[in-house]
Amino acid sequence: MKIHQHPELLERLAASYALGTLRGPARRRFETIAREQAAVRAAALVWQSRMSSLNELQTSVQPAPAVWTRIDNLVRADVEQATQADTKQGLAQTGASGEGLGGWLRSLTLWRVASAVGAVATVAAVVVGLNLRQEMGSEIAKLRTAPSIEYVAVLSDDKSAASMLVTFDPTSKKLTLQRVGNYQETPDKSLQLWALSPTGNPKSLGVLGNDKLIRLTTGESDVSGVPSLAISLEPKGGVPSETGPTGPVLFKGAVIKKMM
Repeated sequence: MKIHQHPELLERLAASYALGTLRGPARRRFETIAREQAAVRAAALVWQSRMSSLNELQTSVQPAPAVWTRIDNLVRADVEQATQADTKQGLAQTGASGEGLGGWLRSLTLWRVASAVGAVATVAAVVVGLNLRQEMGSEIAKLRTAPSIEYVAVLSDDKSAASMLVTFDPTSKKLTLQRVGNYQETPDKSLQLWALSPTGNPKSLGVLGNDKLIRLTTGESDVSGVPSLAISLEPKGGVPSETGPTGPVLFKGAVIKKMM
């Protein structure tokens, strides 16, 4: 089955892969397909980027002090009630030795306390879950207002190792590049992005900085009619567009128009 021909299914699988809910043979199969198909690899990288951004934006939330006070009071009351109940039941027993009664009381109390602790853990989980749900709801709202990505390219080296994820938002005319490999140019060199036209000369789309995430401004026509993008290694500051790449082309990849 060619997953890239089913955009909705591809989005669901890529999202599940990034979240970690796609497991076992299904996850291994998805990874195999991603290595073979650029569109699948691009979708996976886009969702991994989204999840990574969400984690960076997420802030830790501590329950209010009153919540922990209430939990502590509940535990103390439950333990005290369990102890009193054990004492009454133990005194009502007949024919049991003092040592046997004491052991029985300790055993029963232990189980009561364990039950109380379990109840506290459940309450704490609910509190944390509610906080996380509220926080995730806020982050999901942010994702819904995130830039609309219509074009994607995964630029790889000569060994097919992904090194740069490129996305384009035609609404804001922003070209976003995210380094996904370990390559880092030396201080006296710059990476330069080129649109490779099938008929004309390569056109420079900008010189890249050293940041992990880079944003360039360009028109949709510079991306939509281009079959592939490339990154070359140039002298510091790059070279004029009309000269074309003067250094080695390090990364290259096809431009893919998303279906959704």
